[in-house]
Amino acid sequence: MVNCLRALLEQSLDKYLFEVIVVSDGPDEETFQCLQPWLKKRRLNLTYLSTPEKKGPAAARNLGWLSARAPLVAFTDDDCLPQKKWLRSFLDTYRGERMIAYTGFTSVPLPPSPTDFALTTAGLQEAEFITANCACTKDALLKCGGFDEQFKLAWREDSDLHFKLLKLEVPIIHVPRAMVVHPVRPASWGVSVREQKKSQYDALLYQKFPDLYRSRIHSSLWNYYVINLLWLVLITALATRQHTIAVLATCSIFLLVADFAIKRLKNTQKTPLHILEMLSTSIIIPTLSVYWRLYGAFKYRVLFI
Repeated sequence: MVNCLRALLEQSLDKYLFEVIVVSDGPDEETFQCLQPWLKKRRLNLTYLSTPEKKGPAAARNLGWLSARAPLVAFTDDDCLPQKKWLRSFLDTYRGERMIAYTGFTSVPLPPSPTDFALTTAGLQEAEFITANCACTKDALLKCGGFDEQFKLAWREDSDLHFKLLKLEVPIIHVPRAMVVHPVRPASWGVSVREQKKSQYDALLYQKFPDLYRSRIHSSLWNYYVINLLWLVLITALATRQHTIAVLATCSIFLLVADFAIKRLKNTQKTPLHILEMLSTSIIIPTLSVYWRLYGAFKYRVLFI
């Protein structure tokens, strides 16, 4: 977060022409203490806010933009590094429109041999609209209701806002000069397994915007469903002592999981630890992903597979 604040301090836009609102998702003493030197020295027009309890990034962002005084609100993440002309580029494009939104360019620096997690994060560079680098007028945010606080994790809440803006025909202008660098967060071993929990919010987004989801996001997970079906066949075959079917199911699972792991390793690190991580998590991910998608389908009452 401190690096982000330093980047904002270096903006080419006069620091007295913009305010910085830092919002903590729930009370966070560490963040509060970290901001004390910045609040005391007033090097930036800085405000610190906190939601009463941990409710997710959507709720935190709503608190932030509702507290903003300016008609145009820019969003970024605490681990991002807005480049010097970031705010100036948005402001130079803005003509005082009541209903308008902007999206900039987000760069994700990668080492020569990235991890699978880092390569996945780099997908942000191709995203249409992400809250790590966007701006909206307060009027547009008010009209679409801001961020949907049903999205409790940092997943699809920005797509939800994007789709609401599209539905309301709010113009979204791409401003490539408005650049933010998004370093890859340090990730622990097996992070991809924990990430599967986010899949439930794909169901929520699909429930709200089925057509836009199908046209802009939908990706086929047929191999996940086939793998899970084969697991059921294997268990049934073992229970009924149908050894030939059990062997065939085992071989099929092995081939599909191996293919999945090889694809994940294709452009990533080939260190022994990373190879072991890809092999291990590739066994678990198809089942966990399907579980969370079906959980979301049940929770949000939508036919989503």
